[in-house]
Amino acid sequence: MSKNDLNGKVVIIAGGAKNLGGLLSKSMASKGAKVVVHYNSDQTKAEAEQTLAEIQNKGGEAILVQSDLTNIANITSLFAKAKETFGGVDIAINTVGMVLKKPFTETTEEEYDTMMDVNAKQAYFFLQEAGKLLNDHGKICTIVTSLLAAFTGYYSTYAGAKAPVEHFTRAASKEFGGRGISVTAVAPGPMDTPFFYGQESEEAVAYHKSASALGGLTKIEDIAPLVEFLVTDGWWITGQTIFANGGYTTR
Repeated sequence: MSKNDLNGKVVIIAGGAKNLGGLLSKSMASKGAKVVVHYNSDQTKAEAEQTLAEIQNKGGEAILVQSDLTNIANITSLFAKAKETFGGVDIAINTVGMVLKKPFTETTEEEYDTMMDVNAKQAYFFLQEAGKLLNDHGKICTIVTSLLAAFTGYYSTYAGAKAPVEHFTRAASKEFGGRGISVTAVAPGPMDTPFFYGQESEEAVAYHKSASALGGLTKIEDIAPLVEFLVTDGWWITGQTIFANGGYTTR
């Protein structure tokens, strides 16, 4: 058994109810982790409860926490609840994100502010709280986007708001490294989830499917094992953004 295995580790997964976050919650719980499944709103409540039930039905340990993480006090409360329930936090994974596909000249100030709050602000303060409260030798991973390496229009606020997370990751890795804490970001390609399809036309979907070297959209099943590796045996990788997109784009 690896010294970095998940058995007995306490894991917070922001956005852990569905899609990639839901798969991570269930997978890590099945390996013995105690999982704090965060979800944002009542719209996701049913999926969060289903994820919790699946974990518990298989003998896993998990709790649900609902909150809007753009309110920084809720990030503090999320980590406090994890510590109160399970005694500490070993791993913090942030899958929260919001996408907007819109021409630059049509984007409103309100849309800009919302995208920055969801994709950059909450990511920064999630990292901050993890740096304060994670146990020594903990691990942190944030989901960003492969659009950070793309030369394209229409995603100015989405890719633009995810871009700072790369530097947040580098800075945090330097500042937290003295305690043995690794900090990474994973940049998937367009993922085959409702998160992707909501703003794409049929023509755009067809293009994205054809753009990857390996063919098709990124599957959550291809990303979850990478995240799990980075927060266990892959801890020596730190301060890096890993592009995992089947050859969709690169720097």
